Parts: sequence; structure tokens; C-alpha cells
Amino acid sequence: MPSVMSDRPELAWFCPLCDDDYEYLGVPDPALRSTFPHCRDVLLRAESNGFDNILCPSGYAIGIDSIAFASAVAPLTSHIRLLVAVRCGEMFPPQLARQLATLDQMLDGRLTVNIISSDLPGAPLESGPRYQRTREVMQIVRAFLNGTAIRHRGEFYQLDLEPPAARTRSGRAPLFYFGGLSEEARTVAAEEADVFLMWPEPMPRLRELLDDMRARAQHAGRMLRFGYRVHMIVRETEGEARAAARKLVSRLDPYIGEEIRRRSLDHASQGVRNQAQMREQADAEGFVEDHLWTGIGRARSGCGAALVGDPDQVLKKLRGYIDLGINAFILSGYPHAAECEYVARYVLPALRTAALV
Repeated sequence: MPSVMSDRPELAWFCPLCDDDYEYLGVPDPALRSTFPHCRDVLLRAESNGFDNILCPSGYAIGIDSIAFASAVAPLTSHIRLLVAVRCGEMFPPQLARQLATLDQMLDGRLTVNIISSDLPGAPLESGPRYQRTREVMQIVRAFLNGTAIRHRGEFYQLDLEPPAARTRSGRAPLFYFGGLSEEARTVAAEEADVFLMWPEPMPRLRELLDDMRARAQHAGRMLRFGYRVHMIVRETEGEARAAARKLVSRLDPYIGEEIRRRSLDHASQGVRNQAQMREQADAEGFVEDHLWTGIGRARSGCGAALVGDPDQVLKKLRGYIDLGINAFILSGYPHAAECEYVARYVLPALRTAALV
């Protein structure tokens, strides 16, 4: 397994490439649209604030392209890694490997890859075949990025090829981050991923998921790392944080929220259903457990919950996740540039100090 990730927690931010930035959730703001200048500025702010990595998401119908964006910002960065999302259904694996190797060179070896088991737009596949195609893409791309010739005879690809001349800086494949809760997704993750990504879950369900994925990986003769994707609303006091959460959804039209959730191609996935179930189980204010607030999921298809509280409360939640064995965090908040400042001020220094003790 590549050794990009150290034992201390990886702290990543989120770059809103998919038209997902708001001051008031569900109320579009032209200044926060997914233009290149706006997303570039969010990324550079995350780098200046000391984040280790930043997720550059990808959606067919919304926002801007992740690989093109990453290529454009690569020369502007110096130390932050880029977690670039790629949609397997839209890419021919040999060409994808060539693109990623080139991008890794531009980043001087700071590339990580978020694998998305996507459909080809307009040509949906059932879950089983789609994840089989994803497995084949991961196998082919990893082999090429490791500089290995392949003779692949799969359900979707039959290839006899030498690797492309383009190589990553290390000569090895970067870390593959991958998530999903269906049976097929868990199997592929256990066998092919480096970092298994999870969306927010209550602690009991999170423990069950981690135990299941560790057992699957062990059965495959592998060891997984674990990542957690969650929103943040952290303020100097709990009261201020809760007020910020209420303000965020104060202008949300339920019909607009439903439309936003449905426009994503993954809106019917098991992970999205779990986020909806959390909202149903939450209390009147939207909290499903202490400081885990589900209000964001009212207008978001994917990751649908936030850690809400003062610095000590939010740090306690994060340390609880670390104690479970999670060592990569992809954090975000609305608006992304503003919340990046709060998290950098209240969370990053204390979490890193604790990790060194």
C-alpha cells in the first residue's frame, strides 16, 4: 500500500466544485457558484490554513470538472495534497491512468484519488455490474500507475497493454479513496481500496461498519485505512454554533431541498438512504446524537450531517472517531471559505497537538 498517509490524522478540506456552496442552504448565491476563481480561492485558503489535503469532487450534471480544475490549480499550490474524484463510468482506464500520472507530476507527487463508482451518463447500470466495472477500472489504473503491463480479461475490459510512458513521481499508484455501503461496494472496497470513506453515522452504526470492513479486508489479505467525511459548524460557544446551524437552513424551501437531493446521480444509493434515515431518527432540532446535526441533509444528496458545537465539543467527537480507528477526515462547511477559517482556528491546532501526545 502507498505510504502517503502517516499515522497522525489526515485533515482535509472540501472544494465546492459541484455547485454546493451557500450562505443560506438551498438559496443560490452567484458569488458562491462553482466557478474556477471561487473554487481556486477555497483551495488556496485551505492550503494557507494548513490542511493536509482537499477533496475535489466530481458530478456529471453540476459544477466543473475535477481533473481539469486540479490541473489548473496544481502550479498554484506547494504542499497541500489534492484528492481528485474520478467517475469510473466516464473514463477509459488507460487514458485515466495517463491523466492521473501527468497530474501527479504537476503536483510533485501530491495526488490522491477518490474513486466514484459512477454510471456512464445516460446509460445506467445495475449495482452489481457497475461495481464490477469499477473493480476493473481500479485494477487497471493501479497496475498502470505502478508501471506494470497488463493482460486483463474482464467483463468490461479486455486489454493487452504496456503502461503509458507517463509515470507518477514515486513510480507507484497514489492512494485510492473509495466508499459505499451496498454489499457490492463493501466487497470492492475491501479488495481494491486503500482508504474506505464513510459519511456520518451514529456511533453504534459506525462501529459496526468499521468491524465489518476490517473483517472483509482481512479475509482479502489486506488492511484498510478509514476516512470520515463530515460537515463542520464550530464556534466559540455551543450557543453560537447552534445559532449558525439554524441560520444556515432558515431560508430553505423544502421543495428546493428535495430537488437538490434528487439532482445527484447517487440520490438512490444505500449511503443516501442511510443519511435520510438519520434525519428521520433525529430530535426536533435535527440532532441524531450529541453534536451530530442532520439539518444539512435536508438539501444535500451525499454527506448529510455536521458536527455542531464549541471547540471542545467538536474535538471530543473527532477524537472519538480517531479512537475507533479513523485516521482521515474530509471536513467542510458553509460557506466553505468562511468555515475553513473557523475550523483552522478552533480545531486543527488542538487536534494535531493531541495526536502528538
